[in-house]
Amino acid sequence: MSKIKERQYTMLSPDGFTIEFGVNHYSSREKMEESFEKFKERYRQQGYYSSNENGRIPLEDLWDYCLISYL
Repeated sequence: MSKIKERQYTMLSPDGFTIEFGVNHYSSREKMEESFEKFKERYRQQGYYSSNENGRIPLEDLWDYCLISYL
């Protein structure tokens, strides 16, 4: 009997850090998306994400600058 490993998702910020402190992966895309919304909310007051490499990233474009991978 073989075990099928569930897919795990990882999301890195535009600067290459995980989007949630202490969490390296998520068990579903939905959980990753929920975490992304919380991550994005931390920058809502200033109106943008400040990236060391990409400058100011508008929050509506932030998803496109993050790196998503899965196993």
